[in-house]
Amino acid sequence: MLIPIQLPQRPKRIRTLAASLAALFLAAPTSLLATDPPPVTVLSFNVKNYLAMDRRIKGEQIENAPKPEKELDAVVRIIIKAQPDVLGITEIGVAEVEDLQKRLAEKGLTLPHTTIAEGYDPVRHVALLSRYPILATDHQTADTYMAGPVKLQFKRGILDATLEPAPGYQLRLLGTHLKSKRETQVADQAIMRREEAKIVRAHADKILKKAPEVNLLVFGDFNDYRPEAPVKALQGRFGTDLYLRDIPLADSHGYRWTHYWSYADVYSRIDYNFVSKGLYPEVNQDESYIDNSPDWFTASDHRAMILKIIPKDRKIPGE
Repeated sequence: MLIPIQLPQRPKRIRTLAASLAALFLAAPTSLLATDPPPVTVLSFNVKNYLAMDRRIKGEQIENAPKPEKELDAVVRIIIKAQPDVLGITEIGVAEVEDLQKRLAEKGLTLPHTTIAEGYDPVRHVALLSRYPILATDHQTADTYMAGPVKLQFKRGILDATLEPAPGYQLRLLGTHLKSKRETQVADQAIMRREEAKIVRAHADKILKKAPEVNLLVFGDFNDYRPEAPVKALQGRFGTDLYLRDIPLADSHGYRWTHYWSYADVYSRIDYNFVSKGLYPEVNQDESYIDNSPDWFTASDHRAMILKIIPKDRKIPGE
């Protein structure tokens, strides 16, 4: 005989508060209206060592080897499938940006405008490829920070680029790639990542205080989980005008993970899209998603994130 179990109910006051908070975050329109311009597709992607490096290929150690063609083909297929207007890339070399641009053009996707944030890391960079002209850049590539008594460099820095995807509508993008979880002898990797996140937050604060309504998107590989200190530091204080909202994407099966660490057999979400209060109402969340192409793991250990933005300034209802 099955005995039904009555699950405990949350107090009515708490349920009401939770519903109010949910309504606050869902208040922004997420669908395309008949009067809206076509959405802008922004794809962000850690393409896993799209650069020359020492690699083990067929049991042999090869120095300064490029990313294998099989992996490159998979990267290109994933990008072509999404047909982005703007492409934010992490973990790519300088020369390889032009290589990717050419490969995409050969498949019919022309992204003629590029910019690269060349930080202290001599090989791994953050880059942007765009269908739209890049109006301005303000890359932050010379920041340092203290990890205990040790002064360190923010290796990948911050890409900062402004586009105008529709007349009178500007979109500002910050791209970054925070310290990995790999241990180092220099300092604690978690502290390094937290301090780098604070630098990104400080740059975002400077932008938002100067232009509170700016359409700001912060994308990239943050190498940490949603509740951890680096992500919290980057988002800022909840409930304030400077808070950066998380856009939680999912694939066609409803899964939200963006990275697979094969050594530990762990799936996790460490790549994000954070948006300003000004941009939040223009994100078409219904059409935004995580790519789950069958060969995604051939391309990278990360999955591509696709964000749809309606290039028309909106307000959150009630504000």
